[in-house]
Amino acid sequence: MRAFATTVHRWAGLAVALFLIVSGLTGAVISWDHEIDGWLNSELYDTESRGPFRDPFELAAAVEAHDPRARVAYMPLGFEEGHAAGYFVQPRTDPATGKPYQLGYNRVYVDPVTAEIRGRRDSAAISLKPETLMPFLRKLHYMLHVPAVWGTDRLGYWIMGGVALVWLLDSFFALYLTTPRRQRRTAHPEHRAAREWWRRWKPAWAVRWAAGGYKLNFDLHRAGGLWLWSLIIVVAFTSFSLNLYKEIFHPMLSLVSKTTPGPSSLVPLAPLGTRIEPAIGFRQIVADAEAEARRRGWTTPLGGVFYNQRAGFYNVSFFDHATHDSSNGMDLSNLYLDGRSGRVITSNRPWHGTAADVFAQLQSPLHGGRILGLPGRILMSLMGLVVAGLSVTGIVIWWRKRRARLLQTRRQREVAAQPHHLGTPAPR
Repeated sequence: MRAFATTVHRWAGLAVALFLIVSGLTGAVISWDHEIDGWLNSELYDTESRGPFRDPFELAAAVEAHDPRARVAYMPLGFEEGHAAGYFVQPRTDPATGKPYQLGYNRVYVDPVTAEIRGRRDSAAISLKPETLMPFLRKLHYMLHVPAVWGTDRLGYWIMGGVALVWLLDSFFALYLTTPRRQRRTAHPEHRAAREWWRRWKPAWAVRWAAGGYKLNFDLHRAGGLWLWSLIIVVAFTSFSLNLYKEIFHPMLSLVSKTTPGPSSLVPLAPLGTRIEPAIGFRQIVADAEAEARRRGWTTPLGGVFYNQRAGFYNVSFFDHATHDSSNGMDLSNLYLDGRSGRVITSNRPWHGTAADVFAQLQSPLHGGRILGLPGRILMSLMGLVVAGLSVTGIVIWWRKRRARLLQTRRQREVAAQPHHLGTPAPR
């Protein structure tokens, strides 16, 4: 069993190591994406205007008037003093070609007091420029910027979800390999046998700091993985659940507990690159959603509204803009309404629903550490560095062992190639 576990751990670890280095380092940074992005692009986010805010739909009209080739797909419904409002836009169809316009941007930032366009950027760009750095790192973290192929835009999520699943399973093999080898059963009492087993396992938890070189690298890999094993399982599992939510996680969860279907499972998607035109506009759908929220007793303020053009439904979110970025990640409620009839398709609300619903809601806050507030974000940022470090030390262990095996094989061949003298040596 140990030989099998060693083989699995070696090759599974090598298969996912480079992916984990990328996701670990990017994860350590994007734990602070809002703060870093705001610092790098203050000209987009910060405004000096003070006064009453404009109507959000008026601001959306200003965005579309600024560039008639673009249509608003997401608009915020609440604003913060001194901060620009961010609108997500999609290209309209060019009547001359029948294809979408090439806008070169998908985000527009507007002063909510004056309706001045502060700036634009393409959050999907592969670029290290300040205005695109944080969106680039976030997309790299989740789906490696893999383009849409074979009629789907989820290939990158499948890759990273598969990496996370391999990592999750491999973590159990790694834990097993740190345990002591089985010894011949003795006649000692059970409590003494258990104490002896723990005594033999104790060195695996220690780091020989003065040893240096290979021993230090090996100890950092083994002991680091042991001490943080529980957190590694949380990160690996939530990575898997978030990336393969529709494909594996939600169907498996539905087998063990009752779940509330999400909107994507209730509404068929149009082909990639096509759009279902809504019969109801933003203003009416927000009024309908607000009335429905009041009927349900929701007191959270309106946060934003997004139109999913492939599914033909609106997602109206309820959250407080003033506290959302510093919250524990469990403050976002959603209503999903059909864009043609206005009927409520489904909804979700933090800490409400079945046990499976709440467990699914926890995946993102757990993955980013927001469930614990600021300490959790710090912890997960450090975990990103640890994951990258464990991957590097694992590669070093494999490389050193491989080099040693190759050297031994070469020496054996050299010895075998040396001429052998037949007969007995002559007497002196």
